[in-house]
Amino acid sequence: MKIITHADEMQNYIKNEKAAGKSIGYVPTMGYLHEGHESLLQKARKENDILVLSIFVNPLQFGPNEDFDSYPRDMDRDEQVARNAGADYIFYPTVQEMYQDEVSVSVVVKDRTDVLCAKNRPGHFDGVATVLTKLFNITQADKAYFGMKDAQQVAVVKGLVKDFNFMVEVVPVDTIREEDGLAKSSRNINLLEEERTEASELYQALTIGKNAVLNGETNPEAIVSMIREHLENKTNGKIDYVEIYSYPELKPLSQLSGTIIIALAVRFSRARLIDNVVFTI
Repeated sequence: MKIITHADEMQNYIKNEKAAGKSIGYVPTMGYLHEGHESLLQKARKENDILVLSIFVNPLQFGPNEDFDSYPRDMDRDEQVARNAGADYIFYPTVQEMYQDEVSVSVVVKDRTDVLCAKNRPGHFDGVATVLTKLFNITQADKAYFGMKDAQQVAVVKGLVKDFNFMVEVVPVDTIREEDGLAKSSRNINLLEEERTEASELYQALTIGKNAVLNGETNPEAIVSMIREHLENKTNGKIDYVEIYSYPELKPLSQLSGTIIIALAVRFSRARLIDNVVFTI
C-alpha cells in the first residue's frame, strides 16, 4: 500500500494502472475511519482491481461556525484500517496541495440543496462538489463509493456526475449501524453517556415513520408529526428537522409514493447527528 500526498504523483500511478487495464474503485473520506467506511472499502475491494482511499478534511465544506479544526483525525489508525481492507493507495493531500492558490473556479450546486442539512449550511455542498471534481479527476475512478447515511450527499454527487459527464459510477452503500440502530459516525464519540443512549431513538423514530408509510399512511405531515413526537418524548436533543421528499430528486410530496426519503437531524450538546431511511412504496 502506498501513501501519496501529491496530486500529480497520484495521477501518474493511476495512469499506469489504467494502462495495464486495471479498474479503479475509489472511496473519498475525511478520515477518522469507522465501520461505515470499512464497508465502503470492502465493497470497493470486491468490485475493482485497484482500491484508492482518499483522506482529506476539506475546508471548503465547513461553515464559519462549524468544526473544521476540531474534526477528529487519526492517520495512524486510518492507515491500519485501509491496509486491513486491502487498499492499494491512500491519497492524503494537505490543504495547500489541494488548493495551492486562491480558487479561480468553483462548483455551485443549484438543485437538491434547499432542503435537509444544506438548508442551514449555505455553500456546504458547493465545497463538496468542488473537492469531488478535483478528486474524480485525480483518481480517474471507475466507481466511487458513498454511504447512504448522508443520502443528500449521494443525491448531490449523482447530479454532479450526470451534469458534468464524469466517467465514474456512483455506488451507494447502505448505512452501517450499531446494534441498537445508531448510524456509525465519527461524531458519535462526542456524545455524552446519556446522549449516546438517547441517540438510538433516532433510528427508532425513522422506523416508526417508515412502518406507518408501508402500512398505508400517505400524508407526509402525519409521518413527520409522529416522528417528532417520538424524538421529543425519548430524547433531550434539539430537533433540527424531520423532512420527507422524493429521492433522489429531493422534491416535496403532497402524497407519498414512489421512492422517498425520510430524514432527520438532531443536535445534542456536542454533536449533531443525521439519519435517514430511503425506500420505495
